Amino acid sequence: MSTNQENNLQDPTKQYEKPPFKEPKQSEPGEESEMKLKPDHGEETYKGSGKLEGCKAIITGGDSGIGKAVAIAFAREGADVLISYLNEEEDAQDTAQWIEKAGRKAVLVPGDISEEAHCQKIVERAVAEFGQIDILVNNAAFQMARKSLQDIPSEEFDKTFKTNIYAMFYLCKAAEPHMKPGSTIVNTTSVNAYKPTPTLLAYAATKGAIQNFTANLGQLLAEKGIRANCVAPGPIWTPLIPATMPAEDVKSFGKDTPLQRPGQPAELAPIYVLLASQDSSYMTGSTVQVTGGTPTI
Repeated sequence: MSTNQENNLQDPTKQYEKPPFKEPKQSEPGEESEMKLKPDHGEETYKGSGKLEGCKAIITGGDSGIGKAVAIAFAREGADVLISYLNEEEDAQDTAQWIEKAGRKAVLVPGDISEEAHCQKIVERAVAEFGQIDILVNNAAFQMARKSLQDIPSEEFDKTFKTNIYAMFYLCKAAEPHMKPGSTIVNTTSVNAYKPTPTLLAYAATKGAIQNFTANLGQLLAEKGIRANCVAPGPIWTPLIPATMPAEDVKSFGKDTPLQRPGQPAELAPIYVLLASQDSSYMTGSTVQVTGGTPTI
């Protein structure tokens, strides 16, 4: 890690590990606890400043990866957090401990967000536990790399859309009646919305849909004082990578970005804090790109 001794600024090309990576293959959806090279979620580095004091947040996919980093940051900024996750119990419990160490309340809700009834349950649980919903982060996603169109099972294509875009619709619709003016929605799209990866056809298509959905949602909810924005990450080192990508792609993951490495979840969290906080009061329907230098224009 290269640091400017005078001001603590770091060389982004040397800040984290670069490929090649020797990461064991995992079964989907992947677990942080099984990763050899552990992602950085800001556990030791993120410092809050009260930007979300008293807020109540829902984060899907909050057990690991970007969602975990966002949960830690939100808690240190003063928010209570409900974590939605599929079945990664060990990872979810670890996230909850970090939230509680920050002095905030953690609520864990396992289950499949591709089912509308479960999305409604998540919102109902948040209202029961917190009394309100101020922030909804739609972050959970499914992907699977396939080398050809014929390799994509129809059921998998359906699952990708139901998890990545249908669930977002279900959760936004269920949460909206409980969100007051000043509340925010933050959705996770991807650099794939701009530069789709051929082997991630279904996933990339959902990410384009998420960006369009968010741009429309920002306009639709503006008169109610509810803002909606999204973040477009580039390649980020999370359990989803060794669980859904071929070994050769995992080995070189992030190498093709100008910074020549994947991003870490901790490098995304401050953007979610920005979009959830009053600091972004004139932003809605926007996308913030965090791509390691990969252009989106």
